[in-house]
Amino acid sequence: MTDKLFQPFVLNEKITLNNRIAMAPLTRCMADDSLVPTQQMADYYARRADAGLIISEAAIIRPDGQGYPNTPGLFTQEQIAGWRKVTDAVHKNGGKIFAQLWHTGRVAHPHFWKGEFALGASAERLEGTVPRMRELSYVTPKPATKQDIAQLVKDYAQAAENAVEAGFDGIELHGANGYLLDQFMHYNVNTREDEYGGSAENMTRFPLEVVDAVADRIGMERTALRISPGAYFLLEGDPRDRQVFEYLLSELQTRDLAYLHIGLFDDTMEFDYLDGNATDFVRRNYTKTLMGVGGYSAETGEAAISNNRFDLVAIGRPFIANPDYIERVKSGQPVKAYSEEMLAELI
Repeated sequence: MTDKLFQPFVLNEKITLNNRIAMAPLTRCMADDSLVPTQQMADYYARRADAGLIISEAAIIRPDGQGYPNTPGLFTQEQIAGWRKVTDAVHKNGGKIFAQLWHTGRVAHPHFWKGEFALGASAERLEGTVPRMRELSYVTPKPATKQDIAQLVKDYAQAAENAVEAGFDGIELHGANGYLLDQFMHYNVNTREDEYGGSAENMTRFPLEVVDAVADRIGMERTALRISPGAYFLLEGDPRDRQVFEYLLSELQTRDLAYLHIGLFDDTMEFDYLDGNATDFVRRNYTKTLMGVGGYSAETGEAAISNNRFDLVAIGRPFIANPDYIERVKSGQPVKAYSEEMLAELI
């Protein structure tokens, strides 16, 4: 390895990262019953502050966005105060941290907010049950009305403002992995016939409205986005999806996001309708700061960066197993293997 990974990287005029390695967002379900981050979470993130950027586990923008137990929120003052303990701890250790913001859409369950329905792009129900709560089967979502969508845009912007109040350096919109924003961008689950469905321009309208509303509230330089052009999780792909993401990327190219992040668990996957790898598809259509992810080590990530496949690399599970991941890689120490038993506690 060279030391390219460990050189500072300028995201924009306001944000410079200490290195090119990001800690990927990792859902841990460790908030308290009011969805407030705990001191244990603050300690967990602080131990990993030598990553160039920490992307937090996804934070819910409002109560009906919850799809998993004990995932933290960013919509109450108590939650904001809890996150402030996290960001202060990270900053004290010299790190930077973005809040990932999500609404899970049809993956949400009314059980969590004692509601009557979940919102989705269309009335397309997800088969299966809620992880960690197998007694809860998914429900048929209510298609979001135009009024619902307008309110959601406002709520994303407010959550972004809450994140800045909580001390985050920026936010990453979770527009990937089959959650609400992603649901609008795939034909498999978007069967709408209004201005939010049926064409590439319509199917990207809501996500782009959210990007622009958040950027207007906190600045484009603090706004990032994660996307999944290749559908593989919680929804299925459709050949027409390619046109949707080509249009989305052409629009994003005109904006100055902090970065664009690929939503993948395994970057070796290929998608026929993308002519292969999703990361390479995005790179062909987007020339600005791109974050790759999906099974990379520091060594393979650096090789991909050197080959101009992306600019930053996000590392996930190895950060769970190795709070000192950056130091281990720098000093040539072996990296501990991840195991599912490690999910039982925050170390």
